[in-house]
Amino acid sequence: MYNLFSDLPEAFDNLKELIEKVEFYDITNKILLPKFYIPNKWIKKYCIKNNYENEYLRYLTYKGAKKKYLYINDIIKKKIEFELETIKKIGYPGYFLIVQDFICQAKNIGVEVGPGRGSVAGSVVAYCLGITNIDPIKYNLLFERFLNPDRISLPDIDIDFDDKGREKIIEWVVNKYGKNKVAQIITYGKMGAKSSIRDTARVLNLPLLETDNIAKIVPNISLKEIIKKNIKYLKKKLNSEELENVIKLKKIFKEKKTLQSKILKQAMVIEGSVRNTGIHACGIIITPSDIKKYIPVSTTKYSNLLLTQFDNDVVEQVGLLK
Repeated sequence: MYNLFSDLPEAFDNLKELIEKVEFYDITNKILLPKFYIPNKWIKKYCIKNNYENEYLRYLTYKGAKKKYLYINDIIKKKIEFELETIKKIGYPGYFLIVQDFICQAKNIGVEVGPGRGSVAGSVVAYCLGITNIDPIKYNLLFERFLNPDRISLPDIDIDFDDKGREKIIEWVVNKYGKNKVAQIITYGKMGAKSSIRDTARVLNLPLLETDNIAKIVPNISLKEIIKKNIKYLKKKLNSEELENVIKLKKIFKEKKTLQSKILKQAMVIEGSVRNTGIHACGIIITPSDIKKYIPVSTTKYSNLLLTQFDNDVVEQVGLLK
């Protein structure tokens, strides 16, 4: 490199200075939840001085339990207490309160709400709060699949609303927490093996018919696997027809100075690259304060809401719950 740019020694000085300025930036954060406002009347009535969220969650849970069960026996009480203690231990009472709040609002305005989906159906607290409509005790469902005190992980409560009602609830959430604290989650569409081949072939002017002949024989595995893995490995993943096609692709790849070989080589380079962006079908982020303090966001022509520039996995790493 020095020999190539020997006439520009200052460029290397600038590059060295730039490298030295690069700092490690850890985006990992503790869970960031918006504050759930507990009614002052309730705080005064029960003379609660601290642990507002935990105590209010307990209050709402037992209030709901009295409606769900004719009699709260020892089994029900033990399960409720275990779950409440787990939720308190991992610090998520606010999450349950926020979710039950907008579900309650949805039901009040006539929005259809699903009965519950995923591992949250194993929570009796969620059942008592009206988040789910499935009795985990009756069906012997496990709370530990949702929240495990020995393996703390982010809870994920999936709620289904009817299509029209979903927009009403999002609008209600925006009005309650503020437009600058609510965002939808971006998704990144990546280039697969076939799309990489087609895009490369189009740029390199390979006729469409020849492009189709190559792309159509690519099985549902990556080009890197097709080219780099041996036949013994591929036999375990592919049927006989797919294996035969892979052998053809390997042969094309090894050809020297052919356009088809060049296309496969270049397609391998761009495979996995981000091709387009979209919006998560149902994920919504609510932050404690202005969302721009925590993550980069953008606007989108498809929605009036802000859009995160981190996808779902990174959003969770930052400490935001959807």
